[in-house]
Amino acid sequence: MLEGGKEQVSPRDLRGASSRLAASLLGLVRTHLELASVEFTEERDRIQQQLTLLVAAIGLLLFAVLFVAGWIVVYFWDTHRLAAIASIAFVFAATGAVLLWMRAQAARSAPTPFAATMAEFERDRAAFAGTDADREPAAPPTP
Repeated sequence: MLEGGKEQVSPRDLRGASSRLAASLLGLVRTHLELASVEFTEERDRIQQQLTLLVAAIGLLLFAVLFVAGWIVVYFWDTHRLAAIASIAFVFAATGAVLLWMRAQAARSAPTPFAATMAEFERDRAAFAGTDADREPAAPPTP
C-alpha cells in the first residue's frame, strides 16, 4: 500500500519481522551460552586435573624432603648438627622462594579463561555497531 509516495508496513509484517529478529537474537544468545558452557567445562576439568596432580606431588615430595632432612641431621648429629640444620633450613627457604616465583610466572602466562566467548561477543557487538571487529582501531591524530 502506497500512501503519499511511502510504503506502509502492516502490523502483521512488523510482527513477523519482530518475531524473526527475536528468534535470531535468542539463537545467538543460545550459541554463545553453549560456547561458554563448553569452555567452562574444559577449564573446570583442566583445573581439577592440575589440582589432583599437584596435591599428590606435594604429598610425596613432602615425605621425601622430610626423610632426607632427617637423614642429614642424624648423619651430622655428632659433628656439625647446627650447620646441618641451618643448611637444610636455607635450602628449604630458597626452594620455596623459587617455587613461588615460578607460580607467579605461570599465573602471568596463563591463557584468559573464556577468550573465545569474549571474542564472539566482541564480533557481535561490532556487527551490531556496523564496524569491523577484525580491523585495527584507527590511530589517534598526532598534534
